[in-house]
Amino acid sequence: MQFDIIVIGAGAAGMMCAAQAGQRGRRVLLIDHVARIGERIRISGGGRCNFTNRVAVADNFLSQNPHFCHSALAQFTPRDFICLVERHRVPFEERDHGELFCRNSAQDIIDLLHLECERGRIEWAYPCRVDRVKRAGGEAGNRFIVETPDGIHRCKSLVIATGGLAAPKIGATPFGYRVAEQFGLRVIPPKPALVPLSLAPETFASLKPLAGIAFAASAQIANGAAPAFRENVLITHRGLSGPAILQVSSYWQMQEYRLQGNKQPIEIDLLPGLGVRAWLDANRHGNSLLQNLLAEHLPRRLAQEWCAMLGFGRALNGFSNQELDAVAQALSHWQVMPSGTLGYNKAEVTLGGVDTTELSSKTMEATSVAGLYFIGECVDVTGWLGGYNFQWAWSSGWVAGQYA
Repeated sequence: MQFDIIVIGAGAAGMMCAAQAGQRGRRVLLIDHVARIGERIRISGGGRCNFTNRVAVADNFLSQNPHFCHSALAQFTPRDFICLVERHRVPFEERDHGELFCRNSAQDIIDLLHLECERGRIEWAYPCRVDRVKRAGGEAGNRFIVETPDGIHRCKSLVIATGGLAAPKIGATPFGYRVAEQFGLRVIPPKPALVPLSLAPETFASLKPLAGIAFAASAQIANGAAPAFRENVLITHRGLSGPAILQVSSYWQMQEYRLQGNKQPIEIDLLPGLGVRAWLDANRHGNSLLQNLLAEHLPRRLAQEWCAMLGFGRALNGFSNQELDAVAQALSHWQVMPSGTLGYNKAEVTLGGVDTTELSSKTMEATSVAGLYFIGECVDVTGWLGGYNFQWAWSSGWVAGQYA
């Protein structure tokens, strides 16, 4: 069958792209290998879909080319998607840090996208496996052939929106990377991102009794080459998690690209916003144990184990000035070296992907392959936790839908 555009991948980016292209009058086929469309949307945000972030800007994204996402985010902004949500009368609410969630269910966003696709009169094929993608050769008006068990389809423009490797249990595959490599495009090696971090047994031994404890803190990379994230940290049965750790995990993974594997540890400020040294001085004249003083701001068990682990298990009035300096330093710059991550099964998104130097930032089209587009998570653009990755899906999908 003949189409103007074939979009492979019916997730957030793919449905947005197909809907926009269809509403421009293009004949569009949207293909996906899964039987249930929009599963990543459905499970996100605890079932309420953190569909964008009101303050999303390019600085909230990681990439080998950090400027690449500027154009798409400017062409289709968070406000533009909010207007779409309001037009469909989807109830939503704003939470911390500009995060926007459906008030009822993530299904509202899936329904919105389905309705937009209906407006564009797109054609669906799912579940449908793509066996092969190839150039159409000299066929007039065609650039690509997509072979499936249901038939052979031809198109002028081909959009790859198949996502990354995160959440393989609901259908993630490396399909997009294989297509990119097939057409000679470079792929930045993918890695799990926004992911819990594991600790080596010797590092974790003293923290293991604290599994399940969460506390407010600030986390960053020890060399200061990434932002500090002030949110909760959770000690798990395998290492560290919680929003602050998930945020910094992407930057910790990013170091492998830049430092050839010589990663820096994670640095945790246990008492962010508190003038720690002055606070210790103000309380040093009593005979209270340091752990009891820390328990005013931290979970008691954490305060006890942390003091025991660092050898600070005595009364505060027994510390010299030099020792208090060491305590203050340890509280504000507690360094923990992860041994790795918990992998794609626990990752929110994928770091790396199709190299953005191979794509037009204005259109998302491959600069060396006319008519071939890559959008969404399969591109080397990874957002922070908090609705940013959905905004990248909307923005990149919308842009490709205008030009494909």
